[in-house]
Amino acid sequence: MIRLSNIEKRFGDLTVLKGVSVTVAEGRVTALIGPSGGGKSTLLRCINLLEIPTSGSVRIGEEELAFQPGGKPAWKDIQRLRGQTGMVFQNFQLFPHRTAVENVMEGLVTVQKWPAEKARERAMALLHKVGMAHKADAWPATLSGGQQQRVAIARALAPSPRVLLCDEPTSALDPELSGEVVEVLGTLAAEGTTMVMATHDLRLASRIAHEVVFLDGGEVVETGPSRKLFTHPERERTQRFIATLTQQGQQGEGV
Repeated sequence: MIRLSNIEKRFGDLTVLKGVSVTVAEGRVTALIGPSGGGKSTLLRCINLLEIPTSGSVRIGEEELAFQPGGKPAWKDIQRLRGQTGMVFQNFQLFPHRTAVENVMEGLVTVQKWPAEKARERAMALLHKVGMAHKADAWPATLSGGQQQRVAIARALAPSPRVLLCDEPTSALDPELSGEVVEVLGTLAAEGTTMVMATHDLRLASRIAHEVVFLDGGEVVETGPSRKLFTHPERERTQRFIATLTQQGQQGEGV
């Protein structure tokens, strides 16, 4: 279970998150949606402390950290919380000088000190899961964007994190390649992987997410089951945003 309580995040005089509270149940998928600058990526990064909240608290499983303005938690506490998460970035961020299998192995060998043989076995199993075992020895530069993102998902899953965090996992891909990634994430969701994703991709959010949180101006405007929020949003601001997403999706399909 993940619980974010009264998260505030300030960058100087700019307040990006204003007392945001979100709960994600074990085995569920929550999509964070909203306009650019609305706070969804910042909130996602606050979960694994790539951004340190100005105030509030973050709980993942049994681990919890509270934050106060002007204070910063100890590095060991940050690492303990962060170690329960896996992160999938918008632009893949694979090591260009490592093959696909080596990218997946890297954290297991260097951070968790696994023996190379055991790490390779784990990495190959995950590449098989995301449909990339046949590209295990390929360099990232030779892979399509969709293939690179699938390797990145395998890498994020390697240490068996409690939650998979996805920051706009399909936004750098064209519709055909993003379909590969949606398929993989859909399989993980069906297997009960706990996920939180920030996304503009209506297809991804509506297909995979159990719950949706709509953020605008650093605040939660509306939250609820994905089917209900995407088809019958209660707030007028949410209605306008969903209509925009739907229109963009239809234009994309027509191209």
